[in-house]
Amino acid sequence: MNPEIEYASKAEINNFQIEKLKALLNYLSTNSAFYKRLFKTHQIDITNINSLEDLSVIPTTSKDDLQQYNDDFICVPKNKIIDYVTTSGTLGEPVIFGLTDKDLDRLAYNEAISFACAGVKPDDVIQLMTTIDRRFMAGLAYFLGARKLGAGIIRVGNGIPELQWDSILKFKPTYIIAVPSFLLKLIEFAKNHNIDINASGIKGAICIGESLREQDFSLNTLSKKIKDNWDIELYSTYASTEMNTAFTECEAQEGGHHHPELIITEILDDNNQPVAEGEAGELTITTLGIEGMPLLRFKTGDIVKEHSQKCKCGRNTNRLGPVIGRKKQMIKYKGTTIYPPAMHNVLNDFSEVETYIIELSHNSIGTDEIRIKIATTTPTEVLLQNIKDHFRAKLRVLPKIEYCDKKEIQVLQFPKMSRKPMMVIDLRK
Repeated sequence: MNPEIEYASKAEINNFQIEKLKALLNYLSTNSAFYKRLFKTHQIDITNINSLEDLSVIPTTSKDDLQQYNDDFICVPKNKIIDYVTTSGTLGEPVIFGLTDKDLDRLAYNEAISFACAGVKPDDVIQLMTTIDRRFMAGLAYFLGARKLGAGIIRVGNGIPELQWDSILKFKPTYIIAVPSFLLKLIEFAKNHNIDINASGIKGAICIGESLREQDFSLNTLSKKIKDNWDIELYSTYASTEMNTAFTECEAQEGGHHHPELIITEILDDNNQPVAEGEAGELTITTLGIEGMPLLRFKTGDIVKEHSQKCKCGRNTNRLGPVIGRKKQMIKYKGTTIYPPAMHNVLNDFSEVETYIIELSHNSIGTDEIRIKIATTTPTEVLLQNIKDHFRAKLRVLPKIEYCDKKEIQVLQFPKMSRKPMMVIDLRK
């Protein structure tokens, strides 16, 4: 489960991907109504694309395209689709993805090699703390990946610390998959019920949905809080429905590894040009080996940095650093550019803050406004002032901050049909 191509030279990886790209272009030109139309409209001769750099002649694809022409991206007859999933719809209407039997095998392989990258072995047992239903790809991928690897899996689902600990103590898993902030709730429950978390047998947590690290790969506030209480390894993983691929950290914990047989990555600026080495840009992906709904030069909306130097683990693949933010959630606030994850880090410094939500809006003159609603059992003026001072010190700006009822925030975080909490509500147009 550690593919040889990941340890090959940069030149070998490049040549390997070129051959995969040519096969994809031929497949799309035969089976994709959307890409056939795009090639014709822009007079693109796919036989002239003989390098990864030649991809630049092809226009990028966006989430807007997927929403507007969803069915035109599907490359197989309906009777070949085995499983239907949808995107989360965080920044718009959800998009339908149909997976064939072959795609499910690829999804299993992707997660199996990602688990192996994080050190999970066939004799390990994984407790899954995310949903596997509700058209959610991630939970299904974890289950299939564990099965492919040969590891055991306990499908507990999300939430309910009491049930999670009952399962941990009963089945003795060695790894857990969870949102990092939920680990704090597990720690709190254990403390309140005299559970020795460091005698639980958990070796590591594969974390999704929230960042664990700063851009230099040092632990951020959230992961420090976890590690201060629970002596486990924390592995960051980054994925999306559109990619059908995960970028997971190895034991070096310095970015999620790229799998060359599954995906091509580009880091582009606002003009769709490659950024300089080590600079931040929008992750743009081309999926490889997908039968149902492959994507070519799809702009994910996530701003990241790519690291190309050889990893300490021996892999020669590029690595993605922590997501800096969603491009559409970038905020221009009083002359400063901010992304929500930076505000998450500030708020995570305060244990008194039980939960919160960030609301983005436009004011009467059209500039960005930020309102942060926080819930706490100790709503004092001193705490509020400390939070404000921390924002000024860390981000050099002060958004509007107010106390709010916990139940009201939870209603905002979990709108109807949601599969995961929404920590940001963007009311801007």
